[in-house]
Amino acid sequence: MIRLHHCAQARSFRILWLLEEMGLKFELVPHSFFDKSLRAPEYLELSPAGRVPALEIDGIVMHESGAIAEYLCETRNRLGRFPGEDERAEWLEWLHFSETVGQHIAALTQQHIVLREDWMRSPTVMQLEAKRLEKVLGVADRALEGRNYLLASGFSAVDVTMGYGALIGRRFVRLDAMPNLTAWLARLEARPGYQRALARDGKAEIYIRDFYEVPDA
Repeated sequence: MIRLHHCAQARSFRILWLLEEMGLKFELVPHSFFDKSLRAPEYLELSPAGRVPALEIDGIVMHESGAIAEYLCETRNRLGRFPGEDERAEWLEWLHFSETVGQHIAALTQQHIVLREDWMRSPTVMQLEAKRLEKVLGVADRALEGRNYLLASGFSAVDVTMGYGALIGRRFVRLDAMPNLTAWLARLEARPGYQRALARDGKAEIYIRDFYEVPDA
């Protein structure tokens, strides 16, 4: 039995998408980012930080999306690159670089969305984090020159982990100067696995605008 605890548009979408790409059967348990369900004692037993994802699998519970992605690749499907394989180091680099992208998205999400009052927000922080996000997405854009996916051998789990970051990231930074990244995102969005995941994602609650403008400092 595989059970995924998920909030629409949240980082748990990375695991939802990966499970669909792997063709695995799983139960999806929806939660809301904005109610108190993630703070309920029974949920904190699954995810001590009160966040998603939480994945019940193989008699254990995992709650760190990068670790979940690696575990799924090791135990279920060869969307990873493993010790001794030529692209192992590159695959690991992208897997963990996804967390760098996520760090900047989390900061921008906090500033634009989670903080409810304008006086709580910092235009300076918004500008800095948007520039940092633009810079890290530019790394992927350059790496995708002449490639369909992040690895020369083809699609893998890191296209999912990085792809989620870029899909959310384009709500905060313009991708006009990143043609390789834009074309890659179009390929990802056309994949049947992504389409199935999107259909199960749930009603948008976090990112309700197509783009979040950075205010003047």
